[in-house]
Parts: sequence; structure tokens; C-alpha cells
Amino acid sequence: MTVTTTTTGPAFQDRRPSRRVPTARLVLYGALVLGLLATLAPFAWMFLGSVKPTGEIVAHPSSWLPRSPTFANFEQLLSKQNFGLYFLNSTLVAVACVLGNLLFCSMAGYAFAKIEFAGKRLLFGLVLTMLIIPGVTTFVPLFVLVSNMGLGNSYLGLILPFLVTPFGVFIMRQFIRDIPDALVEAARLDGAGESRIFLRVILPLTRPALATLAILTFLAQWNNFLWPLVIAQTEDHYTLPVALALFSTGANGTNYGLLLAGAVTVVTPIILLFLALQRHFIQGIANTGIK
Repeated sequence: MTVTTTTTGPAFQDRRPSRRVPTARLVLYGALVLGLLATLAPFAWMFLGSVKPTGEIVAHPSSWLPRSPTFANFEQLLSKQNFGLYFLNSTLVAVACVLGNLLFCSMAGYAFAKIEFAGKRLLFGLVLTMLIIPGVTTFVPLFVLVSNMGLGNSYLGLILPFLVTPFGVFIMRQFIRDIPDALVEAARLDGAGESRIFLRVILPLTRPALATLAILTFLAQWNNFLWPLVIAQTEDHYTLPVALALFSTGANGTNYGLLLAGAVTVVTPIILLFLALQRHFIQGIANTGIK
């Protein structure tokens, strides 16, 4: 005689795995969402405020959503004298600094990571020392040096001091150091010189680090205000942050609508660049150990 048992009782139902999310994880997700909202709130206010009339921006109490959306702020911004030139100046300075850092910082990083030479530790120690020195302490000496070279009020004066940075050298050195030495030694055994090894072996493997350095350099130079303000003495060399700061303030006070429209114009290229390179940027940050 066959005995059958049922498995529908409460004892068997209790053995099913629970699908409830742990409380700690819910708290973590909630904290992350709040942090995300706190980060995005200023950007949302900036984008929404850029299409508000000035009266709505300064009204109390204010509202998030514009009651009478308008693009008058952008029209006023684009109608400003030489706005296209200011945008071109910012693009020229930022792109030139990015290209210079990608080339020179990667070359220096390769030398510090894979080439043995006298004074290597001392020189890299100087690079690390420069990382902890505030930039404001070298501002005046740098200005005097550039002025004595006759580069004041010139594109070269805007670009030259930032063609290579200690931070960029550090990033590239940290990334290149993790590339196996066997690849470099194999190329040397095949008769390749250091320049060929750098161009054919090292650079193709450092794309995440290069993308990270490109974004950080572009961000720093695109938003750079103090140095262009001092070096650019005529309007034909103004960059966007300088022009925006000068033209958004009138005799009767600050034009907040124009200021927000200019901020949107300045921020948009940075957001697009990050979206295009975000995969490489995240990988580069993880691989170089930046915290």
C-alpha cells in the first residue's frame, strides 16, 4: 500500500524563502535617493529658472515650475555682443588644455611608471608635493612669470600654464603602473623604442584613465574664472565665465534670469561630455584608486 503525504501544510509553507527586502537595505536606498534629490535640486532650479521671467525668479514665495515660461533670457544672452566669440574662446582654451594634458601627462606618467632613471623618486616626490600646495599660493608668481614672457592678454597666456598638471601626471602614473611589465619588455625585445612602445602599447591600454583626465581637465578649464579674469584684459579674449560675470550685473542689480541662462549654457557641454565618456570615467576612477 502506497502512503501519500501532502506538502500543503503550514510547516512546509514556512520553508519557502522570504522575498522581503531587509530593513537596512531599504534605509540605504532611501538615503541614496535623498542624496540624489539633494544633488539634482540646484540643477533643476537652474534649468527651470532659466525660462522664468525675472519677476518670477525674485518673487516671494517662489515656485519651482515657471508660470509663464519664456526664452527671453536666452535670447538676451545670445544677443549680447560677441557671445559667440566668448564661447569659442572657452572651447579653444579648454580643448587645448585637454589635449596638452592627455599628451604630456601620459608621457610623464609612462616615464615614472615604466622607465628607470636617476632622480626618479625625487622628481615624483616633487610632483606629489605640488599636489598639496594650494593653487592660490602660486597664482601671483605664475602671473608675474607669464607677464614677463609677454604672454599677457593672449591665448597662449590662457593655455600655457595648464598644459600639464601634477594631478594629471599622478593619475596617468597610477594607471600605467598597473599595466604588466611583460608587455613593455616584450616590445623592447622586439626592437621597439620608447616612443613606439608609448604610442602602440601604452596609450591604447590607458583609455579609461585618458577619459577621466579629459573630463576633469575640461571641467576645470571650462569653469576657470580667476585666471582668465586676470590675463584677459580685453573683451576679445574673455571666456564664458568672465563674460557672464561681467554682463549679468547691471547698474540696477544682478540680472538673475540672464545669469541662470548663462549657467545653463556653461553647464550643458560638461554634462554632454560626461554622458559620452561616463563608462570610461567610472572605470578610470576605480582603476587609479582615486577616493
